[in-house]
Amino acid sequence: MARPVHFEIHAGDPQRAVAFYTAVFGWQIEQWGEVPYWVVSTGDGEGIDGGLLPRRGPAPAEDAPVSGFVNTIEVTDVDATIDAVAKAGGTMALAKDPVPGVGWLAYCKDTEGNVFGVLQPDENAPAPDRP
Repeated sequence: MARPVHFEIHAGDPQRAVAFYTAVFGWQIEQWGEVPYWVVSTGDGEGIDGGLLPRRGPAPAEDAPVSGFVNTIEVTDVDATIDAVAKAGGTMALAKDPVPGVGWLAYCKDTEGNVFGVLQPDENAPAPDRP
């Protein structure tokens, strides 16, 4: 079965994006030599690492729907992460919602307009309360 092995974050301002992901998740991000590409190390254990590069084209429109792959990051406290996103200059894309038997999921936007998910595992998460 094919599995994701690398992700890339496209940024209008790479240094601002580096500051954002370092502040929110504590990722280690270093420029790769002289090229405009940064290597993203997300930590030890299961998961994947990635890269960050200058965006080649216009940023997504503020009201644009998700139009690409969304990376979801496992966190220990989704509410604390949502607060960290706001403090680092990001915004909410979709509010926290339960995923039954899985956990609590929220979608956020980084400082570059990219959407990403944050998931706090909780096997006791209830069904969403909506019609």
